[in-house]
Amino acid sequence: MSHSLNEIASRAKYAARGAGLSWGMAEEAARATRWLASHDLAGPALLSELLHQNDGVPHTQVAPVSLDGEWQARSGTLCPIAAGAALNDCADQLADGQPVTMTDVAYPLLILPFAAWASIHLKQPVRVSWQNVQIDTDGDGIWLSDPASQLNVAQVAALRCERGPQREDAPKRPGQRGTVLPDTWARLDAFAQRTYAPATEASRLLGAGAGLSDND
Repeated sequence: MSHSLNEIASRAKYAARGAGLSWGMAEEAARATRWLASHDLAGPALLSELLHQNDGVPHTQVAPVSLDGEWQARSGTLCPIAAGAALNDCADQLADGQPVTMTDVAYPLLILPFAAWASIHLKQPVRVSWQNVQIDTDGDGIWLSDPASQLNVAQVAALRCERGPQREDAPKRPGQRGTVLPDTWARLDAFAQRTYAPATEASRLLGAGAGLSDND
C-alpha cells in the first residue's frame, strides 16, 4: 500500500514509543524509517522487526557501550537506531578520515539514514558497508551496490561507516511516498496502540455524548 511519508513517520514514531523507546529515540526511529521509505527501501518492515526483537529490552543493553574502538552492545546485538543516533554525534570523526566500525548490528540498513545526516553535516559523501553491500550517500540521494539477499539482513557481524568518494554519476533521489505492506502496517499499529490510554468509564460516557442524559 502507498502512504505519504508523513503517515509513515507518524506510525513509526508511535510504534517505536509503544515498543518502549523514549520519545526522543522514537523520533529518531521515525525520521530514519521515513527516509528509507522515501528511497523505496524497507525501512518500515525492518523497524517492525527491530521493535519486535527489542520489545521490553532496556536501551542500555542495545546501545553502544563505548564510542571508542569498535562499537558493541552489552546484550551482544547493537540496535541500529541507538547506534545511528550516536553516529551523528561522532560525524566529525569521519571527516578526519577515521571510520566508525560496529559489531553484531541488527538490521544494518537502518543505519543508512543516520549516515546520510552525517553526510549533510560534513558536506561530503559517507559510505556504509557490510558483507558485500556498499552504499554511498550525499545526504539526499544514494548510490547502491547491493546483493539483494544481503540488503535487508537481520544481523551482520561487522558494519563500517567512513568518508565516501566524490561521485560523478547521479544518485537515486527520494520520492514523495512510500510503500508499506499491509501486515507491516498492522504490526506497527499494534505497537502504536500501546501509547493510547485505555478507555475509562468517564471517557466512554463523554464519548457517548448526551445520550445518557435526560434533558426533557
